[in-house]
Amino acid sequence: MNKNISKSVIKRLPRYYRFLCELEEQGCDRVSSGKLSEIMRTTASQVRQDLNHFGGFGHQGYGYSVPRLKDEIINILGLNNTHDAVLIGAGHIGTGIAAHMKFENMGFRIAGIFDSNDKIIGDTINSIPISDIKTINDFTVGRDIKAAFLCIPKDAAPEVVKNLYNLGIRSFWNFTHYDIHADYPDAIVENVHLSDMLMTLCYSMNEQED
Repeated sequence: MNKNISKSVIKRLPRYYRFLCELEEQGCDRVSSGKLSEIMRTTASQVRQDLNHFGGFGHQGYGYSVPRLKDEIINILGLNNTHDAVLIGAGHIGTGIAAHMKFENMGFRIAGIFDSNDKIIGDTINSIPISDIKTINDFTVGRDIKAAFLCIPKDAAPEVVKNLYNLGIRSFWNFTHYDIHADYPDAIVENVHLSDMLMTLCYSMNEQED
C-alpha cells in the first residue's frame, strides 16, 4: 500500500464503507463508479482515483462487487482487528458514546470506563463498570490497551494524557480542546470539536440566507 496517500482520501474511506453497507442491505451486488460517485457526491473519476490507491478492485463494464469492495475497505481500515481502548469521562458525551456506538464494527473494544466522580463510580454502561480514574494504572497492567477516548474537561486533559502516555497509550480520540500533539507529537490523535462543527453549520446557514 502506498504510504503517501493523503489524509483526505483516508477520511473518505469510512464513507465508502458506510454506503457500501447500505447498498448490501438493499440487496445490491455490484455498483458502478458513477453510481458510487452520486452517493458520495463526488465524481466517478475521484472514486476511481481513491480506490486505485489501494489496487482498484473494479472491472471495466462491470463496476465494483459490493461485498468484495466492502471487505477490501474493511481490510484497509483494519476493522477486522480489535484494539482495546479505555474511555475516560462518563459524563453525557462519554455515556452516550459508550452506550450507543457499535465499537466492535469499528475496530475497537471498550475494555474499561473511568471517571473521577464518586457519584457514578460503580455504575455500569453496557455492562462495563465505571471505575475510579485513580485505578487506571493497575487496570492497564497485563492488558494491551491501545487507545483512549477522552470525554473530559480541557483542564483535566493534560494530566490524564500525560499518565496515559506514560502507560504506553499513544492513540487518542479526543473530545477535549487540549492540543495533544503540541506535547506529544508522536501520538495518533483524532480531534472532535463539536462546537467547531456547529459554528460551521451556522456559517453555512448564514451564507445561504444572504
